[in-house]
Amino acid sequence: MRTRALSCTDPVVGDILAGWRYDISGLSPAMGRDYELHLSECSSCRRRQRVARTIDVLLLSVSTLSILAFFLAAVVIHRVELVTHGGTLHVPIPLHQAHVVAISLEAIAITGLVFSTLLWVLVAVATPLPGFLGQLVQQRIPPHILTDLRDRFNKNAA
Repeated sequence: MRTRALSCTDPVVGDILAGWRYDISGLSPAMGRDYELHLSECSSCRRRQRVARTIDVLLLSVSTLSILAFFLAAVVIHRVELVTHGGTLHVPIPLHQAHVVAISLEAIAITGLVFSTLLWVLVAVATPLPGFLGQLVQQRIPPHILTDLRDRFNKNAA
């Protein structure tokens, strides 16, 4: 019984759903219902999908925290560099060397910020997380509010 719960009930569909990038929100409604039915019946596929989406969320969270950390570092280094040139902070090393260190640290922080932002965009594009989150939000919003929002957007687009 335990081995049956750990294996997929339909190996063909299970292999399709096991793909890391697989997103059922972009399918035709008939195929989407079939896959949703399989996910509701197969605990193995449900578990694999949950693990994949958890990893996607963790990657985006770590990338976001990295962006914030590098942004904060760049701002702090820039402020400290301004204060040292204002003459209010006495640094024991010659001023021209402190300026070189501040500029290089600031450049490293900005490079880290750009690299972290690039990684965030790549993770967001490479994973089906935006479609998954959009579908999740649509399920939680009451239908009358969704139709009202669609009507407002359609009026503004026209």
